[in-house]
Amino acid sequence: MCFVEFVTVVIAERIATVTFSRPPVNALTRQALGEIAVAFESLADKRVSVAVFRTGGDKAFIAGADLNEIDARRQSTPAEAVDGGALARRSLEALARCAVPVIVAVDGAAVGGGLSFVALSDIVIASERARFGAVEINVGLLGASAHLRRMVGEMRARELYFSGRIIDATEMAAYGGITHLVAHDQLDVTVDRVATELAAKSPLALRLAKQAMDRTEGMSVHAAYRVEQDYTNRLLRFDDSAEARTAFLEHREPQWNWR
Repeated sequence: MCFVEFVTVVIAERIATVTFSRPPVNALTRQALGEIAVAFESLADKRVSVAVFRTGGDKAFIAGADLNEIDARRQSTPAEAVDGGALARRSLEALARCAVPVIVAVDGAAVGGGLSFVALSDIVIASERARFGAVEINVGLLGASAHLRRMVGEMRARELYFSGRIIDATEMAAYGGITHLVAHDQLDVTVDRVATELAAKSPLALRLAKQAMDRTEGMSVHAAYRVEQDYTNRLLRFDDSAEARTAFLEHREPQWNWR
């Protein structure tokens, strides 16, 4: 286990669980953003196959930025004065470009920056109590419209971005922004099941698959498939690739050697 003030990382059975807890509503501060960034960046060198991102408490997943820091940030270091969003971008990029697929478990409100973390995850598992919103316009800020577009599409994103309206999990699922919508008491069970299923795959294949998905996002079908073929050729060089085929033909569980 590795932990700092607000973030813990627990690794077991090739699953890294990253938990952010800052009661009462998990509001994001500069320190919290830095700790989240370091947690996900550190997984590149760990023998893990999948990451789970969850938060503590039951009031909110992440309730956006800590508003008490917003104005103070304007009088901070010269670097922050010129580019006050650099740390937030680093934190979000660390999750989005994590070396392994990221499953996010959403319970309660995911608004502001919380919505961005959800949007950049690979698999979104949400309880029926989850709520989502780009609410920054309500407090004199602007949020991440690109992240919202990824979850709900262009035209719906515009309405939600301009209005700051919060929607429930059922509506978000209807727009395609949730992978699995489950009852509250089934959230942990579902997250564990999906994480375990992924962790059983070749860890090297998962890492290359994550890279391929990230690189091909937004490409044309033909250009994307060409890139994916290159990743397949890279994967074929590893012993674990041959082990996957051998185990399949022999009707047994594969034994991964990370080479």
